[in-house]
Amino acid sequence: MELARRKAEAEAAGRTAIAVAWDGEARAVLEVADAVKDTSAEAIERLRALGLTPILLTGDNRAVAEAVAAEVGIEKVYAEVMPEDKVDVVRRLQAEGRSVAMVGDGVNDAAALAQADLGLAMGTGTDAAIEAGDLTLVRGDLRAAADAIRLSRKTLGTIRTNLFWAFAYNVAALPLAAAGLLNPMIAGAAMAFSSVFVVGNSLRLRGFRAAA
Repeated sequence: MELARRKAEAEAAGRTAIAVAWDGEARAVLEVADAVKDTSAEAIERLRALGLTPILLTGDNRAVAEAVAAEVGIEKVYAEVMPEDKVDVVRRLQAEGRSVAMVGDGVNDAAALAQADLGLAMGTGTDAAIEAGDLTLVRGDLRAAADAIRLSRKTLGTIRTNLFWAFAYNVAALPLAAAGLLNPMIAGAAMAFSSVFVVGNSLRLRGFRAAA
């Protein structure tokens, strides 16, 4: 009874309890815990600020998973899931019409990373996870995931702006040129300006800085 109580207390505190036995009888309980990084709660807050809904998907037991989730500010938890179950969870979320980004670092995460719309592998993780991911985060810091998403959104916005400018220029200039109302010198200068604008607009991305 004492060992069962210690096991329950350890799991309630967010630690994994391992029973040790010899001579056919359980005699001790070892407590093992992964230290939550100081930056994890901040990373979750940054992801929320981007309009994302963080979900914890782990093979750890439910008590441990919920304790960790509470510490970093995650509300939705899928615990005690096998690698194939992680893939099923990702598929269910996608079936609900959601775009899913998966962050993982272990062999058990590889299949889910491949299934997700965006797989973010931690550079400090296993080769299997890195191979399965779409993007590798060099730093072993979850805040890098938020930075990567911010940068990708800025990049997509820049691409859209460049495409709009290119199409707008051609839509406006082609009818004028066909009607003979556009001087070739002016058209050439406008085309050069269009190219300079697109390049200059793209170079603005060099000013992107990761959040401190």
